[in-house]
Amino acid sequence: MWLQPKTPTIRFPHLAALRPRQWTKNLIVFAAPLFAFSINVESLLGSLLAFVLFCCTSSCFYLLNDIADVEADRKHPIKCQRSIAAGLVSVPVAIGMAVALLSLALMIGWLRSPWLGATILSYTFLQIAYNLQLKRAVILDIIAIATGFVLRAYAGAAATQIHLSPWFLLCTAMLALFLGVEKRKAELRLSEIKSGKTRAVIKRYSLALLTRMESVVTNGTILTYAIWSSGPQVGGASTPWMLLTLPFVLYGIFRYQLLGDPQEIARKSKIRSELGGKSERPEEVLLTDLPILLTVLYWIITTFVILLLKHDGVIK
Repeated sequence: MWLQPKTPTIRFPHLAALRPRQWTKNLIVFAAPLFAFSINVESLLGSLLAFVLFCCTSSCFYLLNDIADVEADRKHPIKCQRSIAAGLVSVPVAIGMAVALLSLALMIGWLRSPWLGATILSYTFLQIAYNLQLKRAVILDIIAIATGFVLRAYAGAAATQIHLSPWFLLCTAMLALFLGVEKRKAELRLSEIKSGKTRAVIKRYSLALLTRMESVVTNGTILTYAIWSSGPQVGGASTPWMLLTLPFVLYGIFRYQLLGDPQEIARKSKIRSELGGKSERPEEVLLTDLPILLTVLYWIITTFVILLLKHDGVIK
């Protein structure tokens, strides 16, 4: 007697299909009021609206990707547990959810601000291009990912009518490129350690190429942040005291590079293999690494202290 494959149990499968764990990428919309030292109820509500709209937009494309890859996902040992691949959410329902989410995001975005609506529309075109071609184009795939983060950051400014410093946008772009390069390095090394199948675009990269790219974007990230934090004399932050936060940025960058080091990946993979687990994706490592999370927390606390001291006239 043949045994039927067991359908995975997923609580709230329709919500799970939206991949809410990926919504953390949209938190960058809050960077605009934070970096502009414009922390008030209006700016926070505007940023929150931009965050929700980008969550809707990104979830729309997660649904469409899962629909397009449904047959391949059903054969995958892990992806078969996704809501659509597991049959817990039907394809017609998923299509309806995707259309509704994107339509809602565009409509509310345009009503809030034409610039916010245009940013969401630009992100939509970028995602279409990325899924159709750019994700298979070496180098352009990393640039497309970085552009998506820049659009998110700009959306936070458009929703709050905050003027962003060019140095802030450049720093955001450099940091996004840095994370993209580091992610590709980790994926390449993981594929070498496991000797398994990987995407064709990953095979186009080499560690030597990614190391050279890493050097460029690391220098660019540190330089643009240092210039921005130098103060209003260079068109950056409203106070040069933001230079006190530079050590946190340096540590965070170096710590993330450690997470992508071959010996570190091999050590973590060995530990997880011995425990019967699986290696985490690079972005999951970033979000679960305690030193990096503490570094972000200390950066936020230091920034708020500087903001309060400047507001009270203690510093300039």
